[in-house]
Amino acid sequence: MKRKLLIMAMLGLSMGLLSGCAATDLQTTIPLGSGSGPRDVATGIQLLVLLTVLSLVPAVLIMTTSFVRIVIVLSFTRSALGVSQLPPNQVLMGLALFLTVFVMAPVWQQVNDGALQPYLQGNITSEEALATGSEPIRQFMFRQTREKDLALFVYLAKLPQPRNQNEIPTHVLIPSFIISELKTGFQMGFLILMPFLIIDMVISSTLMSMGMMMLPPATISLPFKVLLFVLTDGWHLIVRSLVTSFQ
Repeated sequence: MKRKLLIMAMLGLSMGLLSGCAATDLQTTIPLGSGSGPRDVATGIQLLVLLTVLSLVPAVLIMTTSFVRIVIVLSFTRSALGVSQLPPNQVLMGLALFLTVFVMAPVWQQVNDGALQPYLQGNITSEEALATGSEPIRQFMFRQTREKDLALFVYLAKLPQPRNQNEIPTHVLIPSFIISELKTGFQMGFLILMPFLIIDMVISSTLMSMGMMMLPPATISLPFKVLLFVLTDGWHLIVRSLVTSFQ
């Protein structure tokens, strides 16, 4: 027992010495007080802003591209089939991401040619690159945004009546674009659900007429829905409809 207490005391003493040395090193290596000048403060602020912007990049890529509509329609398709795990979430999200890249490729090419490459070559400033690069994305969002949704956020922002698209700020355009995409995605999802709903109704009425009320209709209708989806080449039709809906 005494030996254990002695070992614990030695360990505690060692940890105390190590913490004291670490504190001494921190005090000697990290300058505190008025040693940092305005240039160091400005560099720290720029780094903080850069990290904040990088953390918002996934949300910006999702909410300002075709991803929202695509993932909603694909989710409706899986729900209409009646199989909650097929295709898996990884496959569904991967397909949505690659379709988003395919749809947005012309827009990103314009951003690269008009803003990114001139900025990397030093021909324009960062402010000019940001203004030039955001214009193709704004035009894409304007094409997919309904006037009713745009007018709603112009009213909520208490802005004067805009005379053209250039007078509409981006923070007003983005939420208008998002709710327009949500509405379009739900409209396409409704059209996908209807044929499968008819199959469910036919199977349910058939089972009731045969007196087989204890048999779940979803169990019988699932093979027929999958068969219909395969015979009509459903994935081809859905992907084609999604891509052409942005043109």
